Amino acid sequence: MGTGEGAWDETWNPLASVSGSLGQRVTISCSGSTNDIGIIGVNWYQQLPGKAPKLLIYDNEKRPSGIPDRFSGSKSGNSGTLTITGLQAEDEADYYCQSMDFSLGGHVEFRAWGEVRSKPAEPTVMGLTVQP
Repeated sequence: MGTGEGAWDETWNPLASVSGSLGQRVTISCSGSTNDIGIIGVNWYQQLPGKAPKLLIYDNEKRPSGIPDRFSGSKSGNSGTLTITGLQAEDEADYYCQSMDFSLGGHVEFRAWGEVRSKPAEPTVMGLTVQP
């Protein structure tokens, strides 16, 4: 799957926000369907405040050069997961999953977003979980 931003459509599938203490393991789940994540796979982006989105994970689990190994990705069925192992203060950002809708000829992107904040909080929010 390509990693270019291309002409994204305006449809977003919002996830939620999650807060975790520094050093915790944070997982962000992105659920799709057989027409997008199930066939094509998923990319993950990080957007720090005031900056452009940066590619973190592509083709489900591959890290571009320079991305810390505390970020990892996986795919199971129609869902993708981004894991941050050992949350750092600089990981406070918005996170986006991205795929393509195969049923529409790959022309429309499936996208979802969530945010990670480094604050103590309850561990589970709408598909995003924090594990000690």
